[in-house]
Amino acid sequence: MHDHTARAMAAKGKIRAVACVTTRLANDISFLQGASPAVSMALGRALSGVALMGSILKQGQRLAIKFEGNGLMRKLVAEADWDGALRATVAVPEAMAESVPDLLGRAGFLTVTKDLGLKEPYSGMVQLVSSEIAEDLAYYLTDSEQIPSAMGLGVSLADDGQIAVSGGFLIQSLPPSDEAAVDRIMAAIAKMPPLSTLLKDGTPPRQLLDILLEGVEHHPLESTDLFFRCGCSREKVERALLSLGREGLASLIVEQGEASVTCEFCKQQYQFERSELEAFVSNQ
Repeated sequence: MHDHTARAMAAKGKIRAVACVTTRLANDISFLQGASPAVSMALGRALSGVALMGSILKQGQRLAIKFEGNGLMRKLVAEADWDGALRATVAVPEAMAESVPDLLGRAGFLTVTKDLGLKEPYSGMVQLVSSEIAEDLAYYLTDSEQIPSAMGLGVSLADDGQIAVSGGFLIQSLPPSDEAAVDRIMAAIAKMPPLSTLLKDGTPPRQLLDILLEGVEHHPLESTDLFFRCGCSREKVERALLSLGREGLASLIVEQGEASVTCEFCKQQYQFERSELEAFVSNQ
């Protein structure tokens, strides 16, 4: 099954629903990051979470979620673009723990940043409430964005430590709320099999939405393919080096003589020779 999201509206526009599968992307990005099996679980959940939240972005918009905690992984960042492009990175990819909350730590923050094409990006922050990625994202949406939300994320590992399945769903109640429809959906969530089991059985996102919205009038919207894309470039790295200013660049030349910058998402390396750094200084 290829990675994609499926969307639906229910209860005459009062319920927004989206489901996704991210298995291939989760495996590819875990490999890029050199992630341990435990960190791969966290990456899979975060990728599905950001894909679900990013499904309502409009052309040119971008969304980033950042988990920072006192656990061994320290930091996890996942980003989504409006067209389905995803990427993610972790601070300590080799970290090992019994569970994702242990990796993230029991104390920390979730930051959500939205670049909506306005003068400045919007950023909101909440404390981690459980360090379970789905619960923390649902809490953020309900508390900070005032949209009652239920999210489920499922990731299962194969015997070789790779990701067997990765995916999730997001249900949001829009004003004015249809409490009867919400109750039916919550009942459907409560009785459904584990999400990872449904995914392993090959349940596609569209069918997952039908299960979640059983008994509630709904109609499907468009599906969106998900894929990896990094936004790094040599020009962006140059701008980052120039932001160091004359003094910072001069110190870099004295201490290292050259610069090597590695993109945290795609691991592309950018080399800058001494002559290039000196030219940056002279142009300041």
